[in-house]
Amino acid sequence: VQLQASGGGLVQAGDSLRLSCAASGRTFSSYIMGWFRQAPGKEREFAASIYWSRGNTNYADSVKGRFTISRDNAKNTVYLQMNSLKPEDTAVYYCAARRLGVFEYEHWGQGTLVTVSS
Repeated sequence: VQLQASGGGLVQAGDSLRLSCAASGRTFSSYIMGWFRQAPGKEREFAASIYWSRGNTNYADSVKGRFTISRDNAKNTVYLQMNSLKPEDTAVYYCAARRLGVFEYEHWGQGTLVTVSS
């Protein structure tokens, strides 16, 4: 399994950004795909997840209403649309995957840095 995250960058507060996670190596229909983030000096935290086959989503309270996770079956890609970005959203964002029924995320992509200036 390979997960390739991209789309990070430097934006201003209030701007939008879309992250992509290209997934390969197997069929992901029975997987939960997640986005996590790690801010400087802080522990990694959950941001959002999606059950690939049904599209069920889950969000951390800190991003709910501003971020949207989605997937494109044809492209085998998961997206994180981030709107109304805040300086506290600054972090390295990671995509991850786990099989349905497995508690821990099993596969991780490299991070992509998002910097939000005030």
